Amino acid sequence: MRDQLIRATAMEGKVRAFAVRATGIVDEISKRHGMTPTATAAIGRTVAAGLIMGAMLKGDEMLTILVQGGGPIGQVVVDANANGDVRGYVQNPQVDLPLNEIGKLDVSGAIGVDGFLSIIKDLGLKEPYRGNIPLVSGELAEDFTYYFAKSEQTPSAVALGVLVGVDYTVTAAGGFVIQLLPGLTDEDISLIELQLSRIEPITTLLNQGMALDEILHRILPGVQVLGEVDIQFRCKCSRERVEQTIISLGREEIELMLQEDGQAEVLCHYCNESYKFDQEQLTAIINELR
Repeated sequence: MRDQLIRATAMEGKVRAFAVRATGIVDEISKRHGMTPTATAAIGRTVAAGLIMGAMLKGDEMLTILVQGGGPIGQVVVDANANGDVRGYVQNPQVDLPLNEIGKLDVSGAIGVDGFLSIIKDLGLKEPYRGNIPLVSGELAEDFTYYFAKSEQTPSAVALGVLVGVDYTVTAAGGFVIQLLPGLTDEDISLIELQLSRIEPITTLLNQGMALDEILHRILPGVQVLGEVDIQFRCKCSRERVEQTIISLGREEIELMLQEDGQAEVLCHYCNESYKFDQEQLTAIINELR
């Protein structure tokens, strides 16, 4: 089934919900960086959260998620926007840990809990909005739940998951966010909590081929899908941008690069694409600067 995201409402507009399937996107990111299953689970959960939070934005707004927990994976970074574009990387994609005590990928052990989850939103204002919360578990779903409650004052239920096969192929990746808005009764909240306690893991439902609206129907009565968002992995890098970065170094720095290495190679952190500039190309840039 193709990657997609849906926005929905329920309980007469007193609940808003998002669900995303990002299996193909996460598999592409994992393969681009040669990630271990543990690293894939970490980036995949963050990508799913980023896509959902991007769907909460408007127009040209965008956001960056930074997860810095002090664990061996280092920093986890994801960019997303309101148009369904997402990209991301982990600092150490080769991190691999034994399964945790319940036989699952040890994402918390890789990320660590001695640090912060930061959300930076570019809303087109003079300064970007930045929200920071201390990591609660490093498993990420609980951390994003805490973020919504503390930084956005919106009680939310967050489920994120990634399933990786024995050949390292991602077979399921996605999640959902259910947000409780003013006007819900205690009975309404109790019903939602009961349904959440009964539902299978998100990766199980996605791996079974269940549609996103069906997943939300398992939790919320009277779900109405408001819209569907096309989602895709998309990096902003290009050869032209990299060339401008080299030019910004200045003539003397480029001449030194040419003398010492005879070439330049720039690797994009996000997509792992390599851009090479040989002696002739660097010389042409130097001549232009003269």
